[in-house]
Formats: sequence, structure tokens, C-alpha cells
Amino acid sequence: MKYLKLPNDKVRRLVFYLAMEELAAHKIKTDNSLDELFFMWRVRPTVIFGRNQLIDSEVNVAYCKENGIEYYRRKSGGGCVYADMDNIMFSYITRSDDVTLTFTHYTHAIVEMLQGLGLNASDNSRNDIMVDGKKVSGNAFYHLPGISIVHGTMLYDTNMENMVQAITPSATKLNSKGVKSVKSHITTLNQYLTMSIEEFQQHAHTTLCDGDITLDDNDITSIERIEAGYLTPEFILGNNPRCNMERSGRIEGVGEFKITLELNRNIIRDINIAGDFFLLGDLDTITSRLKGRKFAEDDIEEALSDLNLSQVIMNLTLQQFIELLFEKK
Repeated sequence: MKYLKLPNDKVRRLVFYLAMEELAAHKIKTDNSLDELFFMWRVRPTVIFGRNQLIDSEVNVAYCKENGIEYYRRKSGGGCVYADMDNIMFSYITRSDDVTLTFTHYTHAIVEMLQGLGLNASDNSRNDIMVDGKKVSGNAFYHLPGISIVHGTMLYDTNMENMVQAITPSATKLNSKGVKSVKSHITTLNQYLTMSIEEFQQHAHTTLCDGDITLDDNDITSIERIEAGYLTPEFILGNNPRCNMERSGRIEGVGEFKITLELNRNIIRDINIAGDFFLLGDLDTITSRLKGRKFAEDDIEEALSDLNLSQVIMNLTLQQFIELLFEKK
């Protein structure tokens, strides 16, 4: 695996690095000698929320503005994350369409790297990496044709006050985890390691990668062009339908959902599926089949009967989706 380097150490907006992932994906697709790329990055205080989340439900915008915390939407699914200069972000890009194999390969490599430092590291069944049973890294997945991208946090340290105040998780999510505070279910590497954050980054770099590729000025221009799409108000705020019905709840092993529907004479005119679930495919695969259908259990089941929902949202079954829509539990 090759390490993708920038020509300088300038700290950039978080979405620059998301755009850099897309450039890395293009490099792999056009260069048959490349199969895997990896890089790390650190950012000013920033909240990044998932593609399918509602900003008002996930981000304390007022607190962010008052405290100089930036906030952006990413193209991958999953939950809302706070990052700052004491937190390291990892990006892994590979030539693969196999979601499960890609994610397993990545998380196992990170776990082994941490174990090499004497840490009691493991991964869980969803998207987290643990040390002593506490979360130290959460990850999200983004798929492009022929390319898989995994990106996530690595908590060396963090401003816990900002983490708690800038993100507004629902009471349902907190209660389902059985926690009274964020500190009870996460940990940071500086509690276990004597090395500095820079020394840890160097360890990760040399352990995971066997060489470097340095980007040039043309690459930077291309990244900035991609980055512009992340900065539009339409992308950051989202384009949710007018809502005259809402369904919300948590499906164990899948995630939290907030579904808004616009109905006209009981016909679905528009639908938005938001939440912190682990996205594997395009949500339009689901929503496009439902627009124009009656909001009736039989109609929904018929529209989705030949679609494996777990290939779009990890672990989701049709029965679970219908139970949520029609509040059967």
C-alpha cells in the first residue's frame, strides 16, 4: 500500500481531504500499478455529518458558530463526528467492489498496527475500532464504481467539551448505548501511549505503507475543483422534501433512522431517509421505487420485494423497514 503525500504540511478544510480521496480513487482507476492508497490528516475543529443525516438533528449549529467550529457534509453514510488537531483522520482507498472484504481488510490492518504498540485493540461488528473495549476509531464507507473508500477517526486526544456540545445525538441513541456521558464509551490513545501524536502518525505510516506518492500542483488544483462541490449550501444543508409525515426509530444492529414523507392522497410524492446507518449503496435505489406508490404496507412490500436492502444499508431487512414505516413496533 502506498502513502499519498501532499507537497506541504498546510492545514486545510476537512472537505479538501474528502476531495483528495476522490482524486486518489481516480489515480487508482487510471493506474494499473496502484491497488491501495492511504493517507492521514488533521483539521481545525470541525463537525462532519453523514450524507443521509439532517443537519438540524445532528449538529448544534449555534454552538459551532459561537466557537469557530466548521461543519460539513460528507458523501459517505454513518454518524456525526467531531474532529480537531488532536484527532487523526485516516483515509483508505482501494480497487474493490467487495464492501465486506474491503472493510474487514482495513479494520484488521488498523487493529494489527495498534496491537503492535502493545494496545488491546479489536474491531466490532459494525464500524468501530476499540481499545480495552472502548471506541477509539469510528469509520464510514463510500463506494465509487470499482473503488471503495473507508475513512474515519483515530482519537489520539480531543476537546471533549466541543465533542459533546457541537454534536446533538438523540436521546434514543444515547439510551440505546446505555451511557450517561461520552467518556464512558470512548477512549483516547494518549491514555495508553507515551509517544507524541506526530510519532504515532509516523508509526502508522511506516507500519501500513511501503512507499510514498507525492501529489503535485496539478493534483492540488484538481482536488480544489472537487472540493468546491462540498462547499455549496445545497450540499451542506441537504435537499429534504416537504414533510407531512415522519417516522423515526432505531433498529438494533442497523442504526438510527429519520424518514420524512410527502404524501398526496396517500401517494408518496417524495421521501427522504436520514440516519447514522452504514451506507453500502445508493439510497435512490430505495427511494426511487417508493415515489408514486401508495403509502400502504402491501404496496411498499411489492415495490421493494426484489431488492436486497442489506446491500444498500448494512444489515437492514425489508421487514424491519416496513415495521419502521408503519410503526408496527
